Amino acid sequence: MIDISLQQDQFEVVPALVQPTLVEVLKSRVKAEMALDVALPQVHTLPIDQMLQARLASFDPEMEDAEADNAFYIADLGEVYRQHLRWKALLPRIEPFFAMKCNPDPMVMRLLASLGAGFDCASKNEIQSVLNMGVDPSRIIYANPCKQNSFVKYAYTNNVRMMTFDNAEELHKIKRFHPEAQLVLRILTDDSKSLCKLGLKFGAPLDTTGFLLATAQELGLNVIGVSFHVGSGCFDANAFGEAVIRARRVFDQAQEYGYEFNFLDVGGGFPSAHVTEGITFEKVATILGPTVNALFGPEVRVIAEPGRYYVGSAFTLATQVIARRTIVRDLAEAFTAEQSHNPSHMYYINDGMYGSFNCIMFDHQVCEPKVLVKDNAFTYKQVVAEPHGYASVWGPTCDSIDCISPKSSLPLMETGDWLYFENMGAYTITAASQFNGFRKSEILYTTSEQEVSLHF
Repeated sequence: MIDISLQQDQFEVVPALVQPTLVEVLKSRVKAEMALDVALPQVHTLPIDQMLQARLASFDPEMEDAEADNAFYIADLGEVYRQHLRWKALLPRIEPFFAMKCNPDPMVMRLLASLGAGFDCASKNEIQSVLNMGVDPSRIIYANPCKQNSFVKYAYTNNVRMMTFDNAEELHKIKRFHPEAQLVLRILTDDSKSLCKLGLKFGAPLDTTGFLLATAQELGLNVIGVSFHVGSGCFDANAFGEAVIRARRVFDQAQEYGYEFNFLDVGGGFPSAHVTEGITFEKVATILGPTVNALFGPEVRVIAEPGRYYVGSAFTLATQVIARRTIVRDLAEAFTAEQSHNPSHMYYINDGMYGSFNCIMFDHQVCEPKVLVKDNAFTYKQVVAEPHGYASVWGPTCDSIDCISPKSSLPLMETGDWLYFENMGAYTITAASQFNGFRKSEILYTTSEQEVSLHF
């Protein structure tokens, strides 16, 4: 039970008063949010279901604000905190550098910064946002093997020294604009068992690493170690162990060129907390940790670039059904069978492929709609005891590609009902656009771990 009155200049958990305060303040927030420039939103201490209920209760159907009932997120920073503790427990030697491209949410980043995490940045703007939080440049790795000249200059000016490369041209660029850089050679690994195969774009094959090391030596550049990435959304835990073995080969090879490497970056690809079958984080840690320890002595600093691992399960998205369309060709079947083999209805919701659900296209995610509100009844985490039928779910834009789910089992929904989607923290908000004039979904913050308040 908390007072969620707006805090413009601080980030804190406010002691409890009464729950109606949450509803009342959210009503005023909907009216005022366009006029206020709130630097840091407040973090509440309600569980997710109560946050959802309070936000829904704050909507006034008579309100003139056309944006009042937009889709919204509930972000549980306590889940991010638990993931950090889990990482430190299972991979204590490997320092996490958050891959902020996954979700550069300022509240997530501030929490991770306060927990001592580093940051994997790919551009000037990402570096700048981390430095603006007061993070020391030594906690940043510029992990983009192919960089814009001016961005390299910016890294030099701001003392960001660690950066990756995978080709000779990049070495000449770095020699010109950042000759004091601490370089990390990104090697190619087997990413055939990943959703996003980053080896298509980055990574030096092992038969080219000798040439690159020789070039770096001739240029007088400081190469400190090796990095790799098994691919985003990797579903083979053994890929991590095999990549570490490849890195060890390059460490040994570097000695032939006068280098004594002391740095290893094992990249990303770590599964989120909601993955409990198949490749789990525990399985990855069981392979990765011992392999690193067996092949690299304590003098080697080891980092990783987890992204979805931290945020995937921390964000829940609530969307309103804004329209329903009955498919005429299936009308008779819909009335004669509890479940039709073909969708009998099309539901349109107020977030879509051009917004939060870009993850379907870019990250190969499968998003499952669940009923949040039906006939004014709150059904979060409940089984709706009504006949279900197949329906398709669509986003709000005028593009036919804006399909969220071509076939989902749902009860008959009405305009004004709500659906929710879990595990929406990775590669969703970060690439959302405002195509067709639809706004990005708002984020409300809570924490299921009281310790989070101690880090601000």
